[in-house]
Amino acid sequence: MIQLAQSLASLAEKRVIRPLDQQFARFIAHQCSQDQAAVAWLAALVSYELGRGHICVPLVDDEGRVVRSQLLFGHAVAELHMVRDCVESLDWLAVLTHCPLIGEPGSYLPLIFDGKRLYLQRYWFYEHQLALRLQRLSSPVLNDTAQTEYLAETLNQLFPRPYDSLFEALQQVSSVGERQRLVCEYLDVIQESALDWTSIDELLQQASGGSALSGLNMLVPESVCLNWQKVAAAIALSRRFAVISGGPGTGKTTTVARLLAALVSQNHAVQQKLVIKLVAPTGKAAARLTESIGQAVERLTIPTEMKALIPTQASTLHRLLGAIPNSAEFRHHQHNPLHVDLLVVDEASMIDLPMMYKLLMALPDHARLVLLGDKDQLASVEAGAVLGDICAFQTQGYSRSQITQLARLTGYQFASPLPHQDVPALADSLCLLQKSYRFHARSGIGQLAKAVNSGDVSQLFQITQQSYADVQIHGLDSESYHQMLQTLVAEYAHYLHAIADQSAIAERTSPEKKAEYVLRLFHRCRLLCAIREGDFGVIGVNQRVERALSRHQLIRKSDEPWYEGRPVMITRNDHHLELYNGDIGICMRDPQDDRLKVYFEQFDGHVRGFLPSRIPQHETAYAMTIHKSQGSEFDFTLLLLPPDHTPLLTRELVYTGITRARKRLALFTSPKILQAAVRVKTQRVSGLREKMAE
Repeated sequence: MIQLAQSLASLAEKRVIRPLDQQFARFIAHQCSQDQAAVAWLAALVSYELGRGHICVPLVDDEGRVVRSQLLFGHAVAELHMVRDCVESLDWLAVLTHCPLIGEPGSYLPLIFDGKRLYLQRYWFYEHQLALRLQRLSSPVLNDTAQTEYLAETLNQLFPRPYDSLFEALQQVSSVGERQRLVCEYLDVIQESALDWTSIDELLQQASGGSALSGLNMLVPESVCLNWQKVAAAIALSRRFAVISGGPGTGKTTTVARLLAALVSQNHAVQQKLVIKLVAPTGKAAARLTESIGQAVERLTIPTEMKALIPTQASTLHRLLGAIPNSAEFRHHQHNPLHVDLLVVDEASMIDLPMMYKLLMALPDHARLVLLGDKDQLASVEAGAVLGDICAFQTQGYSRSQITQLARLTGYQFASPLPHQDVPALADSLCLLQKSYRFHARSGIGQLAKAVNSGDVSQLFQITQQSYADVQIHGLDSESYHQMLQTLVAEYAHYLHAIADQSAIAERTSPEKKAEYVLRLFHRCRLLCAIREGDFGVIGVNQRVERALSRHQLIRKSDEPWYEGRPVMITRNDHHLELYNGDIGICMRDPQDDRLKVYFEQFDGHVRGFLPSRIPQHETAYAMTIHKSQGSEFDFTLLLLPPDHTPLLTRELVYTGITRARKRLALFTSPKILQAAVRVKTQRVSGLREKMAE
């Protein structure tokens, strides 16, 4: 047992575990009168795993045997060889079941053991309560026959067939096979063999415009098609809780705009007002949601007075819940719920377990919840992977009752579940959008993202060998590194020239308007790094970009940290200033008082300037980590991977970096590192899936 205590100290000294893990272990051991070293080991272990994003430590398998490899701090075998025999021989089940500081689920002891997994009490509580709340939310909305018919007709109007676009595409092809492919693509046909293609092609060749294609309504009935956007909207209309997941360009916000139109229309018909709130985890993500949902609502073919009833202004989670300075709690909670009937949350993959718990507990009992996000992106920075755990039920399909309801709302046919298959209620709330409207079949970004996401290394290799207009693949030699810096100089010159252009103030009525324009130029391009330290990390690259811009006389950097054109990223929340981790600002001179100010675009789209001395903890942001880029997109993204493998390099990290690119991607990596990263899939350990299925 003495070896265990000595080994913990050695692990802390070698930085295998954090000082926090060691100190927590000491604190717990001091409260215990027996098995102090073993209990300290378990406390350090659960704290260590929480720091790695895991909610719990799975210590016992389904046969009731202790999985001793889980006790070795990420298999740090080299550092643990002295204590391995002790770890192997100790009766850990006895420690787990008899220690007075380790309790059963529902107790208020520091550590919780549920028979399989070891938790910190607070995280067991979050997970348990969240699972119960999600189960209650997953109940169906009971629409009668008249309401169902009304909603079905509304969905048909909001999701019309794109005959005008199909007609334009048909003018570019000449063969029967190409025309058939376009019909299947634009009308989302999934049962090609069920159609009379001779009659269809005859109609296509005779059509003189998009309206002439309406005859396809009979030749290509809804029953052979499947538009997942329409299905997603139908799910959200039939359930109190819905998750709409999908990659970039699959139309999540377009779907939500049409869903909101359907709900507003339904409530307007019975003279009821629906209180709708739109939120995102960060200010930048909220600003993006505001912009995209506003554009989507504007494109809706509904009366103007109905559009006016659909909110387009998004907020941040912290602002919605009412952040309390210097506190982890919020003003809105279970006993002071939000005033909302429908809450739409974008970028849900970024939300960790504690925040998701606090958000759902603040919802009133009658409220609906819609989560939007890409389940394949990086999980939250803090512990948990809530969206991924929820979306795991997507593979189980829909229950018979949900299939019947979706068929009534959409006209589509769905495969029935297997006989005796018990589909969890949560599965009926999920929809995965599968069709990208941004990246077509010839898009290198789309193909690359798909190969990375699937973990298909052979396909990935083929794609990197091909030539795509929107993707450039570079090596990691000194020439490529220099080219990367020169590209950044050329791209960043646009916003720096705009700052130096004094005439821009005359054209834009205020410094804030000019700053808004400058920020928009800056956000067109960004370099993303996988790591922070070294020549290939954020810190090293930022320094080199600064020097390169200075050599080209685009910035005037002196010994002072602040200069015109310096981009900075907030790294610590400041609720008083409403500046939050991840917010990006540009330093510019205010011509009204000739002082430098840092201008930030806030969640509501407005730009505010702050004196540099007031800015909370921050860092220069010519380059940023892939983690920090979540919730953002850039027309041109440069993605830099390190030359040596690191545990940080995973499939999700690379996929997230690639999908930040809207139009162009420049990838700087070696084939070996890229392929190694794609083989590593992140696994966040929790008991949430099992609890939600109970």
